[in-house]
Amino acid sequence: MEVQVNENEDTEWNDILRQHGIIPEKPKDMEPIIQEALVEAELKAHENRLEDKDLDELDALEDEEDEEFLQQYRKKRMAELSTLQQTSLFNQVYPLQKVDYAREVTDASNNAFVLVNLTSQGANVESRVLTELWRQLAAKFGDIKFCEIRADMCIEGYPEKNTPTILVYKDTEIRRQLVTLRELNGPRTKVEDIERLLIDLGALKESDVRLKKRADSVDYRTTGDDELKVEDYDDDWD
Repeated sequence: MEVQVNENEDTEWNDILRQHGIIPEKPKDMEPIIQEALVEAELKAHENRLEDKDLDELDALEDEEDEEFLQQYRKKRMAELSTLQQTSLFNQVYPLQKVDYAREVTDASNNAFVLVNLTSQGANVESRVLTELWRQLAAKFGDIKFCEIRADMCIEGYPEKNTPTILVYKDTEIRRQLVTLRELNGPRTKVEDIERLLIDLGALKESDVRLKKRADSVDYRTTGDDELKVEDYDDDWD
């Protein structure tokens, strides 16, 4: 006589059958595991609630947070800033000559990320935008080396339509190449667009304190003494 067994029942007989591999193990109830994960995530989020705060923001929370807890984050921020100061070796855009390219770019990439802006001969709109962004980024991220050279002086016959071109070097290799700013935001590319690129490449961390304070987006670029509104770019860009 064949005995029917309900494999999902919690009985002593079923436990014996499972131990001998006669019936499969009862599927685990995932609900407690999910609830435990949610609680753990909430606790972690609460513990890390000050992770993205800079020193000024931490000071503003003195009446809301425990002083000892705030002090831990103040010390952490000060240590991060000290490390950044020690590694900020560049802080300017380096104009390149072709003869110096290997030393200033390829060799230098053994010690830091090196970004090269191959700019246009006639300074087209996107090249003008990137040149200004290069200046801002170099001043902000001194541990990354920003270089610039006219494309046709670096690569003979380099097409003007392909400028600006961004080359990203690390450990003597080209890690990324962007031909024009099309992959970013075209002539409307902002500092934040390139910061996101740097994060994706590993040149910056999401937690970098220098990313915390960002001015409101301004719809123009400063080039020399002139301020050019973005809407003016469309007339120049075909």
